[in-house]
Amino acid sequence: MANLFEPLEIGRYTAKNRIVMAPMTRNRSEADGTLNDMNVEYYRQRAGVGLIVTEGVQPSQVGQAYINTPGLHNEEQVRGWRKVADAVHEAGGLIFAQLMHAGRIAHRYTTGEQPISPSATTAPGEIMTTQGRVPYEEARALETSEVAGVVQDYVTAAKNAIEAGLDGVEIHGANGYLIHQFLAPETNHRGDEHGGNPQNRARFAVEVVRAIADGIGADRVGLRISPNTGAQGTNEKPGPDSTATYDALLDGIEDLNLAYLSVLGDADAELTKHLQDRWNGPFLFNSGFATVTQLDDAEKIMEMGADAVVVGRMLISNPDLAQRWQDGSELRAPNPETFYQGGPEGYIEFTD
Repeated sequence: MANLFEPLEIGRYTAKNRIVMAPMTRNRSEADGTLNDMNVEYYRQRAGVGLIVTEGVQPSQVGQAYINTPGLHNEEQVRGWRKVADAVHEAGGLIFAQLMHAGRIAHRYTTGEQPISPSATTAPGEIMTTQGRVPYEEARALETSEVAGVVQDYVTAAKNAIEAGLDGVEIHGANGYLIHQFLAPETNHRGDEHGGNPQNRARFAVEVVRAIADGIGADRVGLRISPNTGAQGTNEKPGPDSTATYDALLDGIEDLNLAYLSVLGDADAELTKHLQDRWNGPFLFNSGFATVTQLDDAEKIMEMGADAVVVGRMLISNPDLAQRWQDGSELRAPNPETFYQGGPEGYIEFTD
């Protein structure tokens, strides 16, 4: 078992420790997807971890899920991310942008466009929009001829991330967003080459990963998945079909030698162990919301064979978490009331 505070080779980089900041939506960017000085300070404060993975960043306007989230699809957004990258690097950190296309987890009130998805389906529940909280609307099924253009949106955003000085990108294939919608039978009813069987359902994910790797270098690319979590109505279930789908995904990308694979889920699940056994690069693991709260929790994940531990909420309330864990210092409890409220409190300012 590697020590949590040992360096880790991640693609072309060396992370100074094995604590990875989870991607967490915080709703603090500007309405047009540009960044502000608070965002810069937020990431600078957390540069003590081995790798920062940013909040989900939309690769296109229609790919935006939530209000006040950042994009990487125009020059003004790139300029904002350049300030973030410079601040993190000056503080000695590494930072990857998580590219997150929302697919059906979106609403026209925020984006101005009907959501898109593999098939015409509607996500369960409600979403906060510029017009308040409303039910999800039915997504429009992507035409076969449109799929390549969506793949290109991801590639353009990845190239924009590198232009901004960020170290790489994490492709969000988890949590019920667009790539996950292609992977899951519940949300993918297509009859073309992107649906109908496990290999076809994995095809879009493979195309996105390979195209981005070709565009910026595979050693700057990570992939995040959450098999069988059922996130946001994907309703995946353990079994041969799910295993075949994720095997097809890994079969399609394993020759690339990506920077890492990041898995969100149950560490004891049969599919998690299977994917970990067959993955030939750094394996990052996140056991779910609020489950890693103490150093002991992180060390248990390392004992299960992970190369690094992905930590979320404790890094919200403890920007210097790596140092606190190493020193055995007391931790500040997270305050969920400040997670999405906007403003500096609970974001870059804290009251002990």
